[in-house]
Amino acid sequence: MTMQASEKTPRQKRGIAKTVAFVVILMTVFVAGFFYKILQPRVMNAVELRANGAIVFDNPRIIEAFELSDHRGEAFTLENFKGKWSLVFFGFTHCPDICPITLAKLAQVYPKLESDIAKQTQVIMVSVDPARDTQEKLAAYVPYFHQDFIGVSGDFLQTMQLTQNLNVAFRKVVQGDDYTVDHSGNIVVINPNGHYHAFIKPPFELARLLTVYQSMVQSF
Repeated sequence: MTMQASEKTPRQKRGIAKTVAFVVILMTVFVAGFFYKILQPRVMNAVELRANGAIVFDNPRIIEAFELSDHRGEAFTLENFKGKWSLVFFGFTHCPDICPITLAKLAQVYPKLESDIAKQTQVIMVSVDPARDTQEKLAAYVPYFHQDFIGVSGDFLQTMQLTQNLNVAFRKVVQGDDYTVDHSGNIVVINPNGHYHAFIKPPFELARLLTVYQSMVQSF
């Protein structure tokens, strides 16, 4: 005669309860893992990074020592690049378009970074117009986009030394009684060792810039 459910022994009931509990836990872990993987930021490989305008060097390049000053009047040297990831843009306060657009885009990216990446990231604008970009002008200009951004300037030779290390071109263009400065629009990426790690080419679309930068950090 078949034993009815009500006739099962306490031992059998405990066994069934354990089996059901195990299946439920297993399914919960599977579902949680599935959603965790989906919600994790996508990490691009080297080919995808290049296709999205980010050129990562196989061997990060050494940067020679330099001496500049930040918008607070404090010394800014090679040591300031060490211990953090640096997103460095070369521009100037009189720039009519690409500089404010790029800084505004970086100001959008910065708060959207994963929290652990944001803690180890600094955004820096180095002036390629040291004659006009005084400490006071940088202090009024750069933090306007984000209070944590750093403006850096110095004499022409020190600025030139840094730009040559990072393959950043700029030149003064006379316009009547005034002048402007032509310069590279790339964002330079410096790793926590203080080495020239990569550069990202414009245009800077928000989602793309966010993904390529975080991919670099997570792959380091």
